[in-house]
Amino acid sequence: MSTIASPRLVRAVPAGVAALAAYNLAIGLYMLLAPRSFFDTIGPFGPYNAHYVLDTSTWQLAFGIALVVAVRQASWRVPLLAFAVVQFALHAVNHVADAGEADPQWVGVFDAVSLSVTTVLLAGLLAAARRAEAGRR
Repeated sequence: MSTIASPRLVRAVPAGVAALAAYNLAIGLYMLLAPRSFFDTIGPFGPYNAHYVLDTSTWQLAFGIALVVAVRQASWRVPLLAFAVVQFALHAVNHVADAGEADPQWVGVFDAVSLSVTTVLLAGLLAAARRAEAGRR
């Protein structure tokens, strides 16, 4: 397999990182600014706990900011994408295990499926970032 990255691949990786950054920043801001709404709409698992929702928002925002840096700083992409794959995979496993605990239940199933699909997409983006990085050497 060639280690020369195509121009299309070189452009796609930062775009994918930017999309992941936007997602994390949007979710983090939603959690920070409207924790109850976030819980009721996206995270209806167990009893509501504003402190935990706000704690999690700090993670989402910090990760989103790091990803914004990675859009321009190519050397940050592979490590952050590897971290994202692991985090999304673990998050997906947690949602698969708790899919029946959401109220309404369809939210639990939707979350489990969407997190699993996103994990696969992020793994593909990670592979592309590795290939693009190898092409820069």
